[in-house]
Amino acid sequence: MSCLLDPGELYQLHAGAGAELGLDRPLLVHALTGFIDAGSAGRLVRDHLLENFEHGLVATFDIDQLLDYRSRRPPMIFVEDHWESYEEPALALHVVRDAVGVPFLLLEGAEPDVQWERFLQAVVDLVRRFDVRLSVGVHGIPMGLPHTRPTGVTAHATRQELVSGYPPWIGTVQVPGSIGNLLEYRLGKAGHDAMGFAVHVPHYLAQAEYPDAARVLLESVSQAGDLVLPAPELKAAAERTRAEIDEQVSASTEVLAVVQALEAQYDAYVDARGQGNPLTGTDGTVPTADELGAELERFLAEQSRRNTDPDS
Repeated sequence: MSCLLDPGELYQLHAGAGAELGLDRPLLVHALTGFIDAGSAGRLVRDHLLENFEHGLVATFDIDQLLDYRSRRPPMIFVEDHWESYEEPALALHVVRDAVGVPFLLLEGAEPDVQWERFLQAVVDLVRRFDVRLSVGVHGIPMGLPHTRPTGVTAHATRQELVSGYPPWIGTVQVPGSIGNLLEYRLGKAGHDAMGFAVHVPHYLAQAEYPDAARVLLESVSQAGDLVLPAPELKAAAERTRAEIDEQVSASTEVLAVVQALEAQYDAYVDARGQGNPLTGTDGTVPTADELGAELERFLAEQSRRNTDPDS
């Protein structure tokens, strides 16, 4: 017998969250903040969807029951003699309509710190209520790969058929749990199709916004859910970011050599796919990706400090 508090009391459905939404076995996309999201890839996807497509609230969660404010203190802005603003945390379910009007669901906001099982059951209940055909999680992971090569993605799912065509990049690993990944696991156990995309962000760029990663995630979601989600803004931002990174890298022969070594390591792995891992060196003459990335990361951080401090 379960001792779980009523999951239905964690959220409130908004007016118009019924048949009038026009949902017909919709896709559910979830992008929650609080876990690993290299390059802010998942957040950029969420922002792009909410800023560029018609949307409306379906349900809001009682964030006060789910968030540890002291571990993730929401920012406040102080101006001269008063508090100007407070970035209020939220967790909500939206209906979004793609470029041709097809509706899908977007769950976004702060990953719960507590009551994980109760929250997961609440989401499963919503999946059943709206007859969701497939849920898709998105986020970025840091990888020892060069920014000069195509941005890749690791796909995972509750059924192998859902990820056919996506070659694996990683073998067996143990990672800290997250709501997004656990939701996929629990939905699978409950008989619902679920999958996720972890886009590969060069780990020397993991702390910066990396729009190309968000572009790849959006394309992956579009393909998985048969949606039309154009992203010219992300493409333009990715081109600008690439130009800025290339300019910084070309300014140093040492850093350029580091990137070229990462490229050689990546190319060797791709050429002999299945015989190694792009995260480790292919022979003793090539430094590991971690060593190369750390050197490049230090350089880019120094360049960033110089750009923000004109006296340096």
